[in-house]
Amino acid sequence: MMNRSLTQIARMAGGTLRVNQEHADAISIQGVSIDTRSLRPGNLFVPLPGNHIDGHEHVAAALSKEAAAAFWKRGYPNPPEDAVLIFVDDPLKALQRLSRQYREQCGAKIIGITGSNGKTTTKDLVASVLGTTYRVHKTQGNLNNHIGLPLTLLQIGEDTEVAVIEMGMSGRGEIELLSELAQPDMAIITMIGDAHLLQLGSREEIARAKTEILGGLQDGGLFISNGDEPLIDFVLPEIKKPEEMRRVSFGQKSTNNIYPVDIQIGNDGSSFRLQDSDTEFYIPLLGLHNVMNALAAVTAGRELEVSDEKIAQGLRDVQLSGMRIEKRKAESGFTVLNDAYNASPAATKAVLSLMKQLKGYRHKYVVLADMLELGELEEQFHREIGGIAANLAEQGELSGIYTYGPLGRYIAEEAKARFPLVNTYWFEDKQAMANALKEVIHPEDVVLVKASRGMKLEDVVNFLLA
Repeated sequence: MMNRSLTQIARMAGGTLRVNQEHADAISIQGVSIDTRSLRPGNLFVPLPGNHIDGHEHVAAALSKEAAAAFWKRGYPNPPEDAVLIFVDDPLKALQRLSRQYREQCGAKIIGITGSNGKTTTKDLVASVLGTTYRVHKTQGNLNNHIGLPLTLLQIGEDTEVAVIEMGMSGRGEIELLSELAQPDMAIITMIGDAHLLQLGSREEIARAKTEILGGLQDGGLFISNGDEPLIDFVLPEIKKPEEMRRVSFGQKSTNNIYPVDIQIGNDGSSFRLQDSDTEFYIPLLGLHNVMNALAAVTAGRELEVSDEKIAQGLRDVQLSGMRIEKRKAESGFTVLNDAYNASPAATKAVLSLMKQLKGYRHKYVVLADMLELGELEEQFHREIGGIAANLAEQGELSGIYTYGPLGRYIAEEAKARFPLVNTYWFEDKQAMANALKEVIHPEDVVLVKASRGMKLEDVVNFLLA
């Protein structure tokens, strides 16, 4: 993590001190915190506006917990006497400026990752692949926005060789800001999907927002993208990008620089080879979409001269973030596939396609709920998912469809209309849904759980496994 003197921090953040130079030079700042609950001694505390209380109201508490110093907005009343403060025009902008300055000083290569789906999984895969050869830092949790990304940059150790940085967004301009802060040496776009249609209105606008990651890409940097997605090429001419940019594409089509052959999807993971290598790559992840995420990691590894053997090791040993097709086993023997971290139409279609590939289970069930932030097309998208689920049931790949939430009702209605024989249910209560499932589920069965984060379907997972 960042370790600088108070004088250096003030200069990097564009702030002023009210302590003398000698005193400021003697104070060491180690890391940054925006939350007094997780603050550690020696941290710089950054007071940000909250929903109910301004962060300045917590500065005294932060200093009492041995924060080394704190930002203070110029003009904000009653700065505490005798406190070590750095006065800034805007604490958030000062935090962002500090993180950019630190990024320019640290020697780590930066890999930025964005995309409608697969960002976090790809981040985990890339970090694991590169971790076989380099000292790697990666974004923790969901610190991927205009506040979280600066904190992530400031967590990079002085000895870190590669940092894998996730970039999220909800609208135009956000990814460009994050990219300009991180100044990546390598930029990865996993895919362009339907997430954020409510804010952006079309997949073309989503593509424009995602390709903003190129705005901060270093001159001569590498752009890694899914070559099966034509919208990237459609918007690329109008997007800010470095003059000297290299590009490598991955995807299913043989027109890509890297594409898979001999793909095998099992109940516990997926394996594949590449068109130019005899090495077998295995990931403890299900689905073709995760093979695509792995291809991005392979490409990043090769760019940094990691051998295919080491890349295969990193993919095999990856430590994944929670609720990304997380396989859980109940005491009674049935399996739950918890993919409840988030959902969009594209991601839900991808995970539903798994049902055909899962073998050896007595019955297969899906638990689906609202996909949020889809705007005026939300009913259409949910009915489309209902139709796909009904088609799977008609083929004998699903024994039951369980839905929850006001939009989940459209899934159930469409599935029932398309294939009346399938057991389709809609619930207003998650506990009731779990109880209904428990009445029919057997030890040899599997249940897939998928919905947007706001629906908190991990509650259903916990009810099922209790």
